[in-house]
Amino acid sequence: MCEVTVIIPYKDNLNYLFKAINSVLFQSYKKFEIRIIYDNDDKKDLNLIKRYVFSKNFRRKFQIKIFVNKKNIGAGRSRNIGIKLSKAKYIAFLDSDDVWHKDKLKLQTIFMKKHNIPISHTAFNIIDKFGKKINERKLKKKLYYNDILNSCDIGLSTVMINRNFLKKNNFWFPSIKTKEDYVLWLKILKKIEYIMGINKKLTNYRKLDKSLSSNRILSLVNGYKVYKNYMKMGHLESVIRLIILSINYLKKIN
Repeated sequence: MCEVTVIIPYKDNLNYLFKAINSVLFQSYKKFEIRIIYDNDDKKDLNLIKRYVFSKNFRRKFQIKIFVNKKNIGAGRSRNIGIKLSKAKYIAFLDSDDVWHKDKLKLQTIFMKKHNIPISHTAFNIIDKFGKKINERKLKKKLYYNDILNSCDIGLSTVMINRNFLKKNNFWFPSIKTKEDYVLWLKILKKIEYIMGINKKLTNYRKLDKSLSSNRILSLVNGYKVYKNYMKMGHLESVIRLIILSINYLKKIN
C-alpha cells in the first residue's frame, strides 16, 4: 500500500539523480512510490535512468515510474504533473540533486498524523557538489505568513503535503522558473494559519554554482513577480518586500 508519492523532476546532473533516488529507496519507511518527471528536451539521459532504476538489483523497482515531458516546462510545472498522477495520501518533493536522511519519510508521516496537519517541513543541511556540509538551516516550530514574506525558510525537498489539500484548494506550482515553491507556500499560508516544522536535519540540500537559484538577476526578477503578480501587491510594496527578502537571504549565507 502506497501512502506517499515522491516527486522528482529531472533535467540534468545524472549522478546526483542516482544519489537522490537511492536516498528514497533506502528509506526506513517503505509505503512510497517514486515519480520521476523527465524534463529535458535532450533525451540522452533517459535510457541511462531507465537502465539504472529498472535493473535487477533494485528490489523496489516496481515503485518507480518515469514520465517524459514533450518539452522542457520547468521543475514547478513538472511537479504539478506528478501531483496529478499521484493517488497517495501525501506528496513529498525531492529535487534531483538533493538527498534525504533514511528516516525522513518515517518521521514526517508520523509527525503529520500526530498533529493532523496538511503540510510540514524539516530543518536541513546545505552541502556542496562533493557532498560536504557547508551550512545548515534550523527552523521555527511554526511559520506564519508574515514570517516567510520576509524570509523564505522552507526547503522544497523537506516538504510533505496532503494531496487532497492541494487539489481541494486548487494549489499548484506557478510557471516561473525560480521561487515557484515560494509562491505556493505563501498561497498556502493565506489559507491556513501556520506551517509546522520538524527541527531535525532530515534533508541535504545541494548548493550548485550553476543552479537556477544561483542566477541573481533571474532570482531578483522572479522575486519581484512573486509579490507583484502572485501576491497582488503594488509596485512600491513589491520592491520593498524584495529588498527585505534579499537582505535576509544575505544574512543567512554570511
